[in-house]
Amino acid sequence: MNGEPDPLSGAWPLAPSAAADRLRELCGEGLTGFMPPPRPDAAWVLNAMYEHEAGPGGVSYHEERRAGLADGSVAPDVVAGIDLDAAGLVVTGGVLGRAGHPGAGWRRLRWAELAGRGGESAVPEGLLPSRRCFPSVRKEGSWPVGIVPPAEGSLDRETWERLTGLLLAHSPAGAGTRCLAYYSPLTLGRDADYTAAHVRAGRLGDAGLLYDNPETHFSPSNLWAEDRSWVLCTDYDLWATKVAGPPALVEALLEDAGIEALRLPWAP
Repeated sequence: MNGEPDPLSGAWPLAPSAAADRLRELCGEGLTGFMPPPRPDAAWVLNAMYEHEAGPGGVSYHEERRAGLADGSVAPDVVAGIDLDAAGLVVTGGVLGRAGHPGAGWRRLRWAELAGRGGESAVPEGLLPSRRCFPSVRKEGSWPVGIVPPAEGSLDRETWERLTGLLLAHSPAGAGTRCLAYYSPLTLGRDADYTAAHVRAGRLGDAGLLYDNPETHFSPSNLWAEDRSWVLCTDYDLWATKVAGPPALVEALLEDAGIEALRLPWAP
């Protein structure tokens, strides 16, 4: 970095891999993220989605791409010599990793609002918040171009900032709360170490640096207070983050106007 200090490493230096052992004992295997039990309570914070002011429209992302391929305005997606379009890859419209507000002309679309339109549950019983939700909205697996679906495997920026703000308010030591952050090897690219946990240690007040970690395109898979008073998990395969901790924290998540959260009684 041209001799300049690395802000992330300064505030969140690497911790020994063994720092994740206690979380592994509590949650089990953590390849996609260590999923905490509801001790003593838990809620799921849903990743944000957005709708264009013109509405969802009747064309899907996949249909839009096929039309572009047909008229030559879009180039085929070729990876390692394989034409993914010819291979039948469905363009869903979703992204894997960090995301944020798409800009002017878009508004936050609540899961509850979208579910109400189709008379379905935001998260069907027995499922977790994931690509399996909202089957009535998608056309052969692809979302309408007027909706930006939730990001997978990472909190979006706005939800991350709101969530960490609530954690600050419900941690007795506030910004000085000692925390640990774990990144699944799935989020760290082809050179990731699958034998040793990638953990960083720092203060909750410096959590903003974790979101823009240049090593990855994901928010942390886990962030937890050193005393384990609260634990959050953003699973690589899901559209939401499970937050386990005190009932007061969980109630604050459920009631906060800037966060959309819910309890899933069937999710241990």
